[in-house]
Amino acid sequence: MAESVINLGGSEGKLIQQLARMSNRHGLIAGATGTGKTVTLQMLAEGFSRLGVPVFAADVKGDLSGLAASGKPHPKIDERLAKIPLPEYRQQPCPTLFWSIDNDQGHPVRTTITEMGPLLLANLLELNEAQTGILYAAFDIADDEGMLLLDLKDLRSMLNWMGDNAKELRNEYGNIAGSSLGAIQRRLLVLEEQGAEQFFGEPALQLKDLMHCDFSGRGVISLLDASTLIHRSPRVYAAFLLWLLAELFEQLPEAGDADRPKLVLFFDEAHLLFEDAPKSLLDKIEQVVRLIRSKGVGIYFISQSPLDIPEDILGQLGMKIQHALRAFTPKDRKTVKAVAQSFRANPNIDTESAVTQLGIGEALISVLDDDGSPTPVARTLISPPEGQIGPLTEAERLTMMQRSPVGSAYEQSVDRESAYELLKQKTAEQEKLDAAEKARLEEEKAERQMARRSSSRGGSRRQSTAEALVKSAARSIGSQLGRQIIRGVLGSIFGRR
Repeated sequence: MAESVINLGGSEGKLIQQLARMSNRHGLIAGATGTGKTVTLQMLAEGFSRLGVPVFAADVKGDLSGLAASGKPHPKIDERLAKIPLPEYRQQPCPTLFWSIDNDQGHPVRTTITEMGPLLLANLLELNEAQTGILYAAFDIADDEGMLLLDLKDLRSMLNWMGDNAKELRNEYGNIAGSSLGAIQRRLLVLEEQGAEQFFGEPALQLKDLMHCDFSGRGVISLLDASTLIHRSPRVYAAFLLWLLAELFEQLPEAGDADRPKLVLFFDEAHLLFEDAPKSLLDKIEQVVRLIRSKGVGIYFISQSPLDIPEDILGQLGMKIQHALRAFTPKDRKTVKAVAQSFRANPNIDTESAVTQLGIGEALISVLDDDGSPTPVARTLISPPEGQIGPLTEAERLTMMQRSPVGSAYEQSVDRESAYELLKQKTAEQEKLDAAEKARLEEEKAERQMARRSSSRGGSRRQSTAEALVKSAARSIGSQLGRQIIRGVLGSIFGRR
């Protein structure tokens, strides 16, 4: 039985192929704008789908939706096929699901504040060290009190409550500075204006809905429409991709050495994942990328330059597809030289010159061989996609969304009881207790005033020693009982019943 492969293109009359069993070793698609990266991404996604591998891809230009429709004959495709021996090529669509965070171009993608976690959320909000510490405290308090942080209003309520109770919380959770709380609240407002409010909530995206095959055994391609999000809120885009990576790593079981991946991810504009990220987050990303291949997940980064990817992560990418680079400035020439040196040398190719001379739809390619070693670089004509090149019409996309098997599970948002409702209830109970205590004190004050007036008129006898003791004891017991009731209601908040 022939080994499962993806035909990447042709070089010197032979096919350049990616072994399916090496596809969880990750990869890179790089090149200047307009050199063919998107078409290469489409070709790869289609290839994995044909092998029965589900695919998730971020569509930052809105061009990839065409893979859900069959391609159309074109002279340029005929010209390419004449140069590449692709005997099984036929134009056909791929099973596709559409998703979106900030528009109506796909099923709503949501996650919760709790699932996002403080590390990713702090990076999303661009918090400093002190503010990040406050955010971690908010998550700790929510965990200790059994409160769910589902959406932005939950987090805002928790921060407000922390400010109101900062003195009581200091011993257990450290100093909670009002200035840091205010800064976080302001960042949340900015995030909300960027459209993130609809990203946080329920129902949260279930990973199983990204890992389907259709009735014929072809992997379903999930496309995230990021055409507006990438401009409106690039940090939300990056945070979602990192959250997805972390969730897959935590939830998927070990896969061992399989003949193909369980899932393949394509992260376009990959530099946004690493831009301005603190070292603690970069270390986590590097660790996840290194280990997630044992879960059967392959990650493919798409960026203009390989140097956009941190060196520790770049070294883990087994497949490299390098489209043309420009060399107009000294910095450009330095990048070209570094890229050429990253490939295994081929005596028949001057890699440094070739990378600046590649035409559209042409690339330098190196893959992993049977032993997992990089193959010598090959100058390659990229295989044409089998689906439509270019986006679907709005009507075509809408029709496919209406037929989607998962859409009904996500269209209606859910707002169940969480931190916002619980803290609101606790505040109301505290206000009632405060009002009762205030009324009791007012009553005592009125009694004392009446006693003084009666005494000054001489119209009442002086209290006996026994009566005074009884009244004093009653007031003491009442006061203690009131304090005990308050502690009983608020004990779970302060964590010390």
